[in-house]
Amino acid sequence: MKIRVLVAALTALSITACSGADEPAAATTSVISAERCAQNKAAGKITYLSGYQWQASASILEYVAAKKLGYFESHCLDVTMQPGTGDTSQNTKLLASGQVTFSPVSQQDVLSANANGIKVTGVSAYSNVGLEVLMTKTDVTDLKQLDGTTLGQKGAMPIGVRAMLAQAGANYDSIKQVVVGYDPSILPRGQVRSLTGFISNEPNQLKKANTPVKVWRPYDYQVPGSLGAMAVNPEFAAKHPSAVQDFLRAGLHAFEYCERNGAECVKAAADLTGAGYDEEHNLAIWQTEVGVVRETLKAGTPLGTIDPANVESLVKLLDTYGGTSIAGTDTSAAFDPSFVTAIHSGATLVWPAA
Repeated sequence: MKIRVLVAALTALSITACSGADEPAAATTSVISAERCAQNKAAGKITYLSGYQWQASASILEYVAAKKLGYFESHCLDVTMQPGTGDTSQNTKLLASGQVTFSPVSQQDVLSANANGIKVTGVSAYSNVGLEVLMTKTDVTDLKQLDGTTLGQKGAMPIGVRAMLAQAGANYDSIKQVVVGYDPSILPRGQVRSLTGFISNEPNQLKKANTPVKVWRPYDYQVPGSLGAMAVNPEFAAKHPSAVQDFLRAGLHAFEYCERNGAECVKAAADLTGAGYDEEHNLAIWQTEVGVVRETLKAGTPLGTIDPANVESLVKLLDTYGGTSIAGTDTSAAFDPSFVTAIHSGATLVWPAA
């Protein structure tokens, strides 16, 4: 019996070293060279701050899974997981100050932070499509029908939704905005004519309640966005490039694992959260976001690649609808695509690190 257990453990570790295989057991032994292991250990404690709690969103769930599966430890990375509150501006400040090392931050927020002297570096992004959407009842067939009606938002109008309304020819100034809570049933009840939200959240909630709505995506109106973006403290990245590479490598490897084993990864997030975590809804969040990522990823492009053209489009979006003056400034320092490039061979993730 003891021999069987030992063989099983060694087999699990061997599987961990192969890209694309399912690894149900955590890899707790280094699978990289002693030299690279020493480099990564020299990086010291790495703190990952999530975007919002342990919600099963892209750039959160796969990093929870990477920790659970032992991917960080297998590359000699000492990673501490910390739940975020959803306050992106706070995340960028903590990143810039070095109080945290990595955090999911949209490319828009990376640009805005740097424009305001808060230095953070974007190192990966899964998609040029944002999660922000506008929802209406199914009888709305044209966004111009929202002129003069009431729109519910969570405290700030998503810039992508505002741009979409403008692109669709709606009279934005005629739309009355009210701040609402997080119960999307106010839309089918008729308390608002339209409601902002996230494509992976409220539409799934309403679908489960058998109250279908029409979802309007800024992406369908050629409005740029970003999904699953990750940022790092610039000083850390400059001092410890191999650690940045292998942190992203672990997350991307876990993304592939969680595509095939979503329920297992969601269970890991539930274990971190404790009582009250809705695993069914969070699995729907994950599956929806993975669907968006795969729908929009160009063939032959490594997952996580930063698109310079999208960054420039976001600069124009922020200047036009966000009140910034970024155009004409050097935004290249705000992003470093080299880390994602370094961990791929063509479009294939190299696992483990060579």
